[in-house]
Amino acid sequence: MTTTATGSRALPHPAREEIRLEAVLHALSDPMRLRIVRELARDEDELSCSHFDLPVTKSTTTHHFRVLREAGVIRQVYRGTAKMNGLRRDDLDALFPGLLDVLLDAAAGQARRLGAGGDL
Repeated sequence: MTTTATGSRALPHPAREEIRLEAVLHALSDPMRLRIVRELARDEDELSCSHFDLPVTKSTTTHHFRVLREAGVIRQVYRGTAKMNGLRRDDLDALFPGLLDVLLDAAAGQARRLGAGGDL
């Protein structure tokens, strides 16, 4: 694991070569985590944790972000007091070409099929 900054507020992230397909697929298998990734992919910029309005407790939200970060799906950095989140698209596309786009397209199709009431 590598860290993104110096100091006690640095968060550990796997280096590109440490990212495993099984961990990525596990991280994206949860509807809340997939929802987070879809929002990050749609926005294409860093978003703060508070930007996401998930129907779960704050501690559960924190858990979801940690799973995504530890799997190498997102990068989290502190900017002042805000924890910012960005999709590691370059890393994922280099390691698993086309995977993220296929998963995002499939999730969008499922959301349309299930209607706006789905968790995606």
